[in-house]
Amino acid sequence: MLLAALIVALTVVLLLVTAIVVARARGKYGIRAPATTGHPAFDRAFRVQANTQEAALMFLPAFALSVWLGGGRLAAAFGAVWLVARVWYVAAYLRDAGKRGPAFALGMVMQVALLVQVFADLARAAAG
Repeated sequence: MLLAALIVALTVVLLLVTAIVVARARGKYGIRAPATTGHPAFDRAFRVQANTQEAALMFLPAFALSVWLGGGRLAAAFGAVWLVARVWYVAAYLRDAGKRGPAFALGMVMQVALLVQVFADLARAAAG
């Protein structure tokens, strides 16, 4: 499904963008590697990148399994909302870490929805 491929590609773009944000913040605030703390704006950029990587690590396999097991359209809907939530999360976290909660919650709901779909599809296939 092309939409699923687009969601995966855009997730990789999001990961790339967060890496670029950290690199730029390192330069702007003089934070030399391997340091992972310094200016509060750098700290937020660094944490948002790490958090986004962690979230993508859970999202991508669940999304792929959901699409592969036959839930393409529903998986694409959940995946698209997850991606929008993660972009919202990144933007909110970079501005004010305390305001990331609603975006985080929406992304987690979509992650759980994907997992429920995967297990439902597995049960349906096993029953067969």
